[in-house]
Amino acid sequence: MRLLIIEDEKDILLALQKGLQKEGYAVDVTGDGEEALELLNFNTYNLVVLDINLPSIDGFSILEILREKDMTTRVIIVSANREIEDKIRGLDLGANDYLVKPFDFSELKARIRALLRREFTSVPTIIKEGELCLDLATHKVTFNDQILNLTLKEYSILKYLIQNKGRIVSSEELIQHVWDENADPFTTVIRVHIYSLRKKLITISGKDNIIQTIKGVGYLFGGS
Repeated sequence: MRLLIIEDEKDILLALQKGLQKEGYAVDVTGDGEEALELLNFNTYNLVVLDINLPSIDGFSILEILREKDMTTRVIIVSANREIEDKIRGLDLGANDYLVKPFDFSELKARIRALLRREFTSVPTIIKEGELCLDLATHKVTFNDQILNLTLKEYSILKYLIQNKGRIVSSEELIQHVWDENADPFTTVIRVHIYSLRKKLITISGKDNIIQTIKGVGYLFGGS
């Protein structure tokens, strides 16, 4: 899951980024309205946490521009504005939720989980490929009914490769969908995670071709 936090208070921005990354999300951040529009234009996000009072372009304008082209990305407004008129305006412009500052981080996490669950209500919550099974709701992974213990990044990589079965996925694409925009696709971080994931899959299945490396191109899910 990839999130975008748009918040001009640096302490809040960094705290939210750190906390949500610990929950396993890929998180991009900005404190500027114009930069936020650039990120929204070039990237796909599952959910946006949006402040109202921003330099250059305010949050209401960002929301209005976003909804002109995208009605699927979930948006939670977080604002110190308590006036009912602001809440109504935000919701009428297409926000999915409105949270007044100061708020408890655990409440924000719960609201994010609730909105992301709605994203998948119309699609299956179980991905099954042969003997390999992923539960999208609980992040539980099993092979032939045996639990496969994965890190959050390993789970996200495996899920993305399965969802793109039959197609080679490049390192750059994995970075975009599993990490955040600041991650470097030329580092060894992807190879390290792929190596660990493949080792666990081989141990539990006895098969070495579930994830295939296509040299110089990327990675391919070969089925289980």
